[in-house]
Amino acid sequence: MGAAADIEGLMVRTHAFRTAHENIDSTLKAAEVVLTQFDVSRQMEAKINRGPQGDLTGFLAAVDQLQANVEFFSLNRSYKSSDGALNHARGLLQKGMTKIEDEFKALLVQHSKPVDPARVHEALPAALRASTATSPVAADGKRLTPPQSPGSEPTKANLPLQLPVLIAPRIVPQLHEMAQRMIGAAFHQQCLKAYRDVRSSTLEQSLRKLGVEKLSKEDVQKMQWEALEGKIGNWIQYMRAAVKLLFAGERKLCDQVFYHLDPIREKAFAEVTESSMMMLLSFGDAIARSKKSPERLFVLLDMYETMRDLLPEIEFVFSGEQAQPMREAAKNLAKKLAQTATETFNDFEEAVEKDATRTPVLDGTVHPLTSYVINYIKFLLDYQTTLKQLFGEKDNGDKATSKLAAATMRIMLVLQSNLDGKSKLYKDVALTNLFLMNNTHYMVKSVRRSDAKELLGDDWVQRHRRIVQQHAQGYQRAAWAKALSYLSGSSLASSGGSGGLGNSGDASGTGISRAVLKDRFKQFNTIFEELHIRQSQWTIADPELRDAVRLQVAEVLLPAYRSFLKRYSSILENGKNPQKYIKYSPEDLERLLGEFFEGKMRADQRR
Repeated sequence: MGAAADIEGLMVRTHAFRTAHENIDSTLKAAEVVLTQFDVSRQMEAKINRGPQGDLTGFLAAVDQLQANVEFFSLNRSYKSSDGALNHARGLLQKGMTKIEDEFKALLVQHSKPVDPARVHEALPAALRASTATSPVAADGKRLTPPQSPGSEPTKANLPLQLPVLIAPRIVPQLHEMAQRMIGAAFHQQCLKAYRDVRSSTLEQSLRKLGVEKLSKEDVQKMQWEALEGKIGNWIQYMRAAVKLLFAGERKLCDQVFYHLDPIREKAFAEVTESSMMMLLSFGDAIARSKKSPERLFVLLDMYETMRDLLPEIEFVFSGEQAQPMREAAKNLAKKLAQTATETFNDFEEAVEKDATRTPVLDGTVHPLTSYVINYIKFLLDYQTTLKQLFGEKDNGDKATSKLAAATMRIMLVLQSNLDGKSKLYKDVALTNLFLMNNTHYMVKSVRRSDAKELLGDDWVQRHRRIVQQHAQGYQRAAWAKALSYLSGSSLASSGGSGGLGNSGDASGTGISRAVLKDRFKQFNTIFEELHIRQSQWTIADPELRDAVRLQVAEVLLPAYRSFLKRYSSILENGKNPQKYIKYSPEDLERLLGEFFEGKMRADQRR
């Protein structure tokens, strides 16, 4: 039993020795760790003083060690001299962060260059590079802006674009590493400011080189429309380039530099792009709020379509809470452009109705208002889908319920009503009818050759073709009734006389008075010559209509003249100077009719 007790005591003492030894080892190791931590600042001080130039990786490793050193002493304040070590480490870490900040900014400045405009243009598909073309000029000198064709290359336009390289790929990881250290050490404000200052300035330079101008709303309001129209076309191009390439490029760069560093990542992107985005949107807003006029509708629609098409990309690129103001501003601009375009369209009908031009077109040709309105409508129909969207209707081709079709019909109706009023300015009823015939025919022909036919319908075309015929007949009656009356056989019988062969006698025993016959030919010649002089100055611009009206006159006039000659020319031919009265052959009249409606005299006068 004694031996067993001795063995047991020995085992207890051995275990105690072993435990004590382990505790001593653990204590020594802990002491070594503590001593090492006290030595970190001294070891890292040289690297921190040298800075990151030439050895960024080593410098960042030194900063990481200092960061860990600060955290160690912050958690272990009970060690002797720990406060001194902590303050020393903090001082070195502050110095290291300042050097990282300087290097971070220096790399950004060195490698941030404005994007070459040529590269921007090359990166955009041709369909997206097109800016608003030069506007055609209507007959009255007003300019109309033709629609763009952004959808001419839909497949290419929808392909992912090659974003510009804003900073060399080899530099981006270095920027990320430095940003990570600065944000980890609570230097996020300095990091954010350095990044924002350099990248926002570079982005603004890229836009300036592209052609973007910083214009106030006052600048826009003072600008002449012709100059402003060109700037709007450029703005459309700039918006596409900015959203699809420059802003998207900034988003990509920001995501790389601040990878996994939210919320700084979102805040950095928002602060870099805010000024540039708001500058572009501000110009659009100034246009949307400027004075409404009919010729501005097309650029408003172009701008609206641009914003509508870009909104999904703006939502994606400017995602996140920090960029919400820019998303909202873009949405609001699209809404404002839609509202202004709708109001401008509605105002156009009233403008047509109230056009009070009191000076008639002297030759009875197509009125400038007619050509302006028809051109306007033809251009509008290139925006059918967009207009129907603004009117809140589905693009299902149902004319019966189409608000756009109804609005177009009203515009044509008020145009016709206005032309009816202008036609009353003419004193000559024949010219009144010619004017209305010319203008209605122009409307019909233009509608038949455009998409307006589908919108207005075949019934409208047929109804107005009949109106053209009615005015043509009205012209013929008003212009030629009196001339034709002189070719009638009525009232030619002699009223008596001596029965001899004198000037007033019956020359053939038919009871026809030669004097009355002479007067008939004389009166006909006079009125025909007056008609020729006057109506040669009138204009029927459309060749087919001109020929049709001439033929319509010839089919009535020439048979009547031939018949009159056949019946009565022999009476005068037996007398003196028959050519004095029978001045024209039927062929002469036909040739002279070929000179009607050419506007010749006016053209000669202009020359």
